[in-house]
Amino acid sequence: MLENPKVNIKVKLSSLWASLIALYIYGDYFDLYTPNKVPNLLDGKSMLDSPTKLFLAALMLAVPSLMIALSVLLKPKLNRVLNLIFGVFLTLVVILVGSTSISAWHSFYVFYAILEALVTLLIVYLAWNWPKEKHS
Repeated sequence: MLENPKVNIKVKLSSLWASLIALYIYGDYFDLYTPNKVPNLLDGKSMLDSPTKLFLAALMLAVPSLMIALSVLLKPKLNRVLNLIFGVFLTLVVILVGSTSISAWHSFYVFYAILEALVTLLIVYLAWNWPKEKHS
């Protein structure tokens, strides 16, 4: 029998945030291969066509990046709250963005949106069910 050691909740959450970032990166990377994407980016025709939109996107993507470390470093109470808040928020964002990307060329994006939603929902589930201390 192989040993299956118990994994700390903080490590689980941190791993899920890292997985989420990888899904975001790959989804955006593959999007570069869709027709007219690169020429439109070079011409300034994209969703992020203003400094404000670019900053908001950077801010939104900074959250899961920071949550990788914060999930390990923060004390349980604040950790749980932030994982719940950001997990729910990013689930809603990915559902809204993913549902607008339905086309033959963007089926991969819908696939990634589903995976991203599942990961953020798992983050919420684990944070909601954060293990309680056992008092003797």
